[in-house]
Amino acid sequence: MIFTIAARELRSLFLSPLAWAILAVTQFIMAWLFLAQIETWLALQPRLAAIEGAPGVADIVVAPLLANAAIVLLLITPLVTMRSLSEEYRARTISLLFSAPVSMTEIVLGKYLGILGFFLAVLVMLTLMPLSLMVGTDLDLGKLAAGLLGLGLMLAAFAAIGLYMSSLTEQPVVAAVTTFGLLLLLWIIDQADSAQADGVVSYLSMLSHYQTLLKGVFNSMDVGYYVLMIALFIGFTIRRLDATRLPH
Repeated sequence: MIFTIAARELRSLFLSPLAWAILAVTQFIMAWLFLAQIETWLALQPRLAAIEGAPGVADIVVAPLLANAAIVLLLITPLVTMRSLSEEYRARTISLLFSAPVSMTEIVLGKYLGILGFFLAVLVMLTLMPLSLMVGTDLDLGKLAAGLLGLGLMLAAFAAIGLYMSSLTEQPVVAAVTTFGLLLLLWIIDQADSAQADGVVSYLSMLSHYQTLLKGVFNSMDVGYYVLMIALFIGFTIRRLDATRLPH
């Protein structure tokens, strides 16, 4: 049933003009940024050629591209996730899910996997850009893999947070705004971290964990952070639906 719900969720996303508009706009922005970084790399070539151990194309083109991609995806995630559960509440179709012989865990995981399917399409289309650099350049595949891993984990965490916020309200717009607010808070939270802080605030920052992976450094603590965020918000969503289902 999980995959049936996931397929239904993914199909409903792609039947919406909003999803296609998001894909088109995202790809246009990413392509523009990609070409801009290539121009920067080409302009730096004369100087880089004289430097031993100079940064490669992965540092100058791929890392900035993936860093910008994370910001763009932070902006579009609320638009993708806002209707996932709030629209079910609003249309009263949530009762059909509650009456079906499926658990809350299956419903939530199905919805979550459907959203991830959409983001996977975005990630695949984005990955084709840096992979094209393999023609004519010495692309560091290790750094590319680490960056894509970080972006994929971050997207998965974004989706889990968006799904939870969608479970709290019948209004998709409210779900979108609150999702954006929470994601932005987790993105910039370490800006308030002072030298006297114990590091907890810095650990909560999504950006700090992502930057490490963008440098090509694989750290189990960074991966564990995203896995923890995903599990935490998926758990919150299941508990929320369980609490909603009780009156039924």
